[in-house]
Amino acid sequence: MPDSRAARKPTNVSLDSRLVAAARELDINLSQACEQGLAARVAEVRAERWRIENRRSIEEWNQWVGRNGLPLGRYRQF
Repeated sequence: MPDSRAARKPTNVSLDSRLVAAARELDINLSQACEQGLAARVAEVRAERWRIENRRSIEEWNQWVGRNGLPLGRYRQF
């Protein structure tokens, strides 16, 4: 979620005029909505890049667990 105390940077964006009109009719704050959408997209892309960058380690870990079982698995209560 965006930090409401963070410094703001004026930015021009091009949006579908029908979508802008609908948002205004619904009293949606365009800046806030754009910021929330952008924050969500940034989080998605960062997560996907992390998965790509760490894919090999994750696969190796999964193989290790497949061969050896979960560390401390004998202590599991479920």
